[in-house]
Amino acid sequence: MPTNTVHPITALTPRLEAALREDTDRRLGNLIAGNINTRYARSSSQLSDFCLAIKDKDVQNDESILSDFRRLVFPTNYESYRPYFEKFNSRPCRSSEVENMLAPGLPIYIPLSSSTSGKKSKQFAKYFRSQPYVGGPPPLHIRTTSLVHTFAYRHPVVVVTDLGEVVKTIPLCNESTEIVRARNNWSTETDETRMACILPGHVVPWATGFIIHHRSFLLIHALFSLANASLEGITVSLLVIFLDMVHRIEEEWSTLISSIRNGTIPDFEQIDHVRAYLELNMHADPQRADELQRIGPPLSSPGWAQRVWPNLKLFTSICSGTFAAALPQARSVLGPNVVLHNPWYICTECLIGRNLNPEDTETFVVATDELIEFLDLTEEQTRGEVLQAWDLQSGKFYQPVSTTQDGLYSRRKNLEIRLPHALITEADLLSVVYAFSGEDTVEVQEFTTVIDDRKFPMTLGFFVSITGNIGPNVKLARQKAFAALAATSEEHQIAFDTDEFGLPTIRVVKPGTFADYRRWRGESMNVGVGQIKLPAVLTDPKAQEWIAERVMMEL
Repeated sequence: MPTNTVHPITALTPRLEAALREDTDRRLGNLIAGNINTRYARSSSQLSDFCLAIKDKDVQNDESILSDFRRLVFPTNYESYRPYFEKFNSRPCRSSEVENMLAPGLPIYIPLSSSTSGKKSKQFAKYFRSQPYVGGPPPLHIRTTSLVHTFAYRHPVVVVTDLGEVVKTIPLCNESTEIVRARNNWSTETDETRMACILPGHVVPWATGFIIHHRSFLLIHALFSLANASLEGITVSLLVIFLDMVHRIEEEWSTLISSIRNGTIPDFEQIDHVRAYLELNMHADPQRADELQRIGPPLSSPGWAQRVWPNLKLFTSICSGTFAAALPQARSVLGPNVVLHNPWYICTECLIGRNLNPEDTETFVVATDELIEFLDLTEEQTRGEVLQAWDLQSGKFYQPVSTTQDGLYSRRKNLEIRLPHALITEADLLSVVYAFSGEDTVEVQEFTTVIDDRKFPMTLGFFVSITGNIGPNVKLARQKAFAALAATSEEHQIAFDTDEFGLPTIRVVKPGTFADYRRWRGESMNVGVGQIKLPAVLTDPKAQEWIAERVMMEL
């Protein structure tokens, strides 16, 4: 480990707590002062008591407004926000009706949520920030990287005056798209100047980021990455997107090798709009094709990536939480010497934290100008139990609550599944999967969960994709799952003993199912590559049915 590793402390000193309180109060004060005169703040029922309490106070200097906010404003869900955002979906979208809606002015872009629950993608309004989101610094300097990101936008929101004159065009896009653009100063107005080139330090043509078709997007990125033996880094939004690309390479290995040998672009689907730009940057390289042919496809041997790219040393991606289940396979492909870098803990609404240490993929520090508060998941929730960072106790589970520069709207990040007898957190789900996953049962690569009510009593159901073969003790998998679940709360054992809750079910899906799920959801919702995740909890009945149709075995 690096000599400058930061070690977390388990308790705050009085000096640190005072500094943390001061910084938190400053951020909350700025958020209130900046957004109190917006349409949302003036008319939302969620803020009515708060606005009444502070109507005669100086929001810039009266510190009592902070306690008023904490006393009178409670976490809510997207439904309280939706009516205000829907104004942006009006046609025509008039500036007189949407200006200063959630924050001062007009949004600079509208990101789409990753639809992690499996329901319709949510939309948010993002306003100007003086500084773009920045993750934790990488542990290594990289000279050439494969940036697997989409740069495409959906049809924008055109804001007009009452006379029909255009005031502003607001793009709709993935949150990751705008983050990457903002960090690199890649504006939409200058896109055309980049379309025909490979940017310095990159190996894939800029135009590749405008391929919408999921499979073709991955394969074209793979093609140019494979063609470049000097690659030192790979950056992708989500770990599972990289594994999707690996499986696509496996499927199209011969085609990719042939294209590198001959300097041609394959006839993949829906790439005609960028084909000319791709062809400008594709050159025949028989020697490289021979090298790759000798190495073989990705799943032919462990450590494949470092044989293909001898200089590969850094892989950057979100790979914590439920994505951590895919780390063993990713490590098998990448090899033992490639550093894994997880830069941040982020959601569509806001940045929550950055990694504490460059090579630690699981530990984050809250480092943002937003207000991040917490709810205790080990206790029954009642209004007013919002906790501050200095209230937290080591070893307990908490749910983040964010209030951002984009409006005085406090939203819970839902990371749990609720059963009649108990609440199960994302951490609980991971502990259960780790308990029943193994060489002697099934080695889980990815998973999602549902409430399985096909039989009485209802239970927790897992859909899993696996690597390797079924183990000799696979019959014990469900018992192992229940034992791990019961260890998280005695309520599960009580419910089981009273026939209120059954043994968890485990259904194994066909290979490639979850990659196809991301493609299917992305195409059906018209959401870009890298934004669709496999949710830890799948609630949408249509999505549940889609995956259930691809089950090949139930344990």
